[in-house]
Amino acid sequence: MVEFIKGYMEQKKKEMDSINPEDVKQVVNVLFDAWKEGRQVFIFGNGGSASTASHFACDLAKGTLQKIYDPNEKRFRVISLTDNVAVMTAFANDVSYSDIFSQQLHNLVSEGDVVIAITGSGNSSNIIKGIEMAKRFKAKTIALLGFDGGKVKELVEHHILVKSDHYGRIEDCHLMLQHLISSYLHKKIKEFSAR
Repeated sequence: MVEFIKGYMEQKKKEMDSINPEDVKQVVNVLFDAWKEGRQVFIFGNGGSASTASHFACDLAKGTLQKIYDPNEKRFRVISLTDNVAVMTAFANDVSYSDIFSQQLHNLVSEGDVVIAITGSGNSSNIIKGIEMAKRFKAKTIALLGFDGGKVKELVEHHILVKSDHYGRIEDCHLMLQHLISSYLHKKIKEFSAR
């Protein structure tokens, strides 16, 4: 058992080291610009990535705040598309499961907004359709990916790739990335607001 634990952690370190810091920097800059411009940010994913989407939305909405009780503080306008079960299941039932994110974006997204897909394989049809809808509305597109990035890698403007074929460790890294991004945005916003 100890060997399994050590092996998992050693492999995880290698996978974390595979992440390109320049890609992370680009994503932070896109999100910082969205915050400055008051753009909306939409995040989505399936399974474990759905919970990471919810977590990411929470951390952008609250974790980047400097003074939570300041009514004048500029805030991220962020929504996780995985959180409204009624809307997701309505679109899944009446259209198809492949359309649960694209149909929500059709209702909400505007040009210049930011759409973030979180996916291990990069090949899920509902993720692909969501990104295609975002592009149709000229939103900026980002993906957190695993494996070789799949089809989504070729569709988005910015991506962060975890070079791994193990879903659990990919999701571990994606969760770490969203914490890293949110933490850095908190710092960046603090410095910007102090000017």
